[in-house]
Amino acid sequence: MRITVMGAGSWGTALADLLASKGATVTLWAYEPEVAEEINRRHRNDVFLPEAPLHEGLVATTDLATAVGAADVVISAAPSHAVRAVMGRAAAAIATGTLVVSASKGLEPDRHRRMTEVLGEVLPAGTPVAALSGPTFAREVYERQPTAAAVASTSPAAAIRAQEVLSAPQFRIYTNDDVVGVELGGALKNVVAIAAGILDGLGLGSNVRAALITRGLAEITRLGVAMGARPMTFSGLAGLGDLVLTATGPLSRNRSLGVELGRGRTLEEVLAKRLSVAEGVGTARAAVALAAEVGVELPIAREVACVLFEGKAPRQAIGELMERSLKSETWS
Repeated sequence: MRITVMGAGSWGTALADLLASKGATVTLWAYEPEVAEEINRRHRNDVFLPEAPLHEGLVATTDLATAVGAADVVISAAPSHAVRAVMGRAAAAIATGTLVVSASKGLEPDRHRRMTEVLGEVLPAGTPVAALSGPTFAREVYERQPTAAAVASTSPAAAIRAQEVLSAPQFRIYTNDDVVGVELGGALKNVVAIAAGILDGLGLGSNVRAALITRGLAEITRLGVAMGARPMTFSGLAGLGDLVLTATGPLSRNRSLGVELGRGRTLEEVLAKRLSVAEGVGTARAAVALAAEVGVELPIAREVACVLFEGKAPRQAIGELMERSLKSETWS
């Protein structure tokens, strides 16, 4: 099995190392030449996954055509804003019938597309595509801590093939045919995680965190159903599972960004100190735009976007959420 992982951030690197340890021939495409050089010379990626020796069979390259040309499976793990450019450039070199698995969790900033929609637009017609999502911190996957995730495709054959490729003794994969729900759950939970971090940064307690996670899941489900997803998907690994992990886990980049915002720093100040992408930043704006298109309310996502992009004070945003007109817990 020849597998190429496109994107040498922490998640792409952890996946590549996991698959190499299964005996696959794995190539990791890196945007940064220094990252590829370090992986090949020292079997390390200290820029994005520090203190993590990598499988010695893992090979890195910065050449797109070399990376994907001989692959049986290509895993797209670039940041969501870069997927169209990266996979669009690689598309011509991907062989017919190659399975492409999206492992990026986000929405395209300008077009608000899900990642499999982007892949469908840039890859040759008929390319089998699946989406991987679920509660998966890269560091814990690298450490082989027990992890479960979901892989979704409109093609049952593609979903089963992706399941077989990705599954490992400590990495259990379930199949799903609700691509919309699996992708939206994985993208939108990052927005709620930013909100959860803001609460922690303000020093607020457990009541409000539980309320935020619950009502955040309601928002995600409401938008997902309006876009054709099944409600039950959001109670699964790519919905509730990923939301709880990202909104509470100490390794969450989105939550930690929210913590800094809650402590009074601006978005620009936080991002200036980071190399890794917090996908919830771009997704917040895209989610609000999508909600307007389909006519549903996302009050939490809207307030997160206001804090991120309009300079609204976090305490003001919380106050406005709490003082909204009274409603039923369910919606029609």
